[in-house]
Amino acid sequence: MRPVAHLANLDLNLLVALRELVRERSVTRAAQRLGVTQPAASASLSRLRRHFGDELLVREHGEYALTPLGEQLAQQVEAVCSAAERLFAASSSFDPATSDREFTLVMADYTIMVMGEALSTAVQRAAPRARLHIRLVRESLATEYSDGIRFVDGMVAPPSNGFALPDTRSAELFRDRWVCVLDGDNPVLDGGSALRVRDLAGLPWVAPYYRAGGDSVPVMRQLALLDLEPRVAVRVESYLAVPYFVTGTDRVALMQERLATKLAASANLRVLECPGDAEPIVESLWWHRHHEDDPANAWLRRLITETARRL
Repeated sequence: MRPVAHLANLDLNLLVALRELVRERSVTRAAQRLGVTQPAASASLSRLRRHFGDELLVREHGEYALTPLGEQLAQQVEAVCSAAERLFAASSSFDPATSDREFTLVMADYTIMVMGEALSTAVQRAAPRARLHIRLVRESLATEYSDGIRFVDGMVAPPSNGFALPDTRSAELFRDRWVCVLDGDNPVLDGGSALRVRDLAGLPWVAPYYRAGGDSVPVMRQLALLDLEPRVAVRVESYLAVPYFVTGTDRVALMQERLATKLAASANLRVLECPGDAEPIVESLWWHRHHEDDPANAWLRRLITETARRL
């Protein structure tokens, strides 16, 4: 077993070099980003390879590709560097008018559609030099960010069965509800506009973030409330992509009403009431407790909550 590496024995400049190398997958481009010579960037890569006992970047078809360990480090180094930058940018005061701090937020594409433009405008007006890093949710929040929430400024997400972490804090932002979407020419609509659970059971489904047997994803919990075991025809890691796999087919999907009504006209969708008791969607802002006393993070939290109230 390798001994634990102590910070005092590490050259933390290698963190920045690692971030640029895995981002660019090119020693030349990484050197340009770092503002150093190519031999200096190559030397940093050599030191990183010795430290990790892995090539990290390997030549494939004339280009560099990440090794499996390199892929793993690429996911972690962004969060670590962002956390380090926030640490050294910490201050007892915060002036949004002059700050160039980068804020990292985790959101689903649905949330971006609902409030992304309003939030972007609000940040630009109040803190014109500040930067935003928006990271898209890829899977269940409980799985992906149970540890990583400490490395971001906040997440916008509904609570889930697995996301009850003792060190998180939250504030409600806005509410929504589930609706059913079908192609406008789907024959199941010929009998009237009211859908029944048995209608849904007989149709193929488009399911975002679907995991068989799991209930930590909001769509999955709603299907469980309807006592439906869907015949899933399309699994997709996006909410915005759902309409494009419903239109022109006999498929059905659950969507958030705010999103469905925005996309219905352009995708020839019918938006219908969900049968049974639909679980309300409560989107909240989540943050780690160690951000509580950070004036910059407190400012961002206020801005996000005020923006949500104006939706």
